[in-house]
Amino acid sequence: MNEFLEIEEKIVRMLRTVYDPEIPVNIYDLGLIYKIDVEENGVLNIDMTLTAPSCPAVDFIVEDVKMKAGSVEGITNVVVNIVYEPAWDKEMMSEEAKLELGFL
Repeated sequence: MNEFLEIEEKIVRMLRTVYDPEIPVNIYDLGLIYKIDVEENGVLNIDMTLTAPSCPAVDFIVEDVKMKAGSVEGITNVVVNIVYEPAWDKEMMSEEAKLELGFL
């Protein structure tokens, strides 16, 4: 496996430890992560959305993402971009998330 894929796999593993405090499923399996882009200088750009535009936990979630993704070896900085296009819906969740939340 090349170095980029290894780093991306570690980032995904860390994102799976970040939870919206109101939902018992991690943000990755919820389908909230739209893009993971690691630049050669170690800057990590993450495009993510929220389950609702007025999510009261946005600051908590963003800080958790920055802290945990930033702990991956080789990452020098984390930039989180909150985006609303495409709009999130429950079809973006993994099968595990749907099962956990009773959608299956």
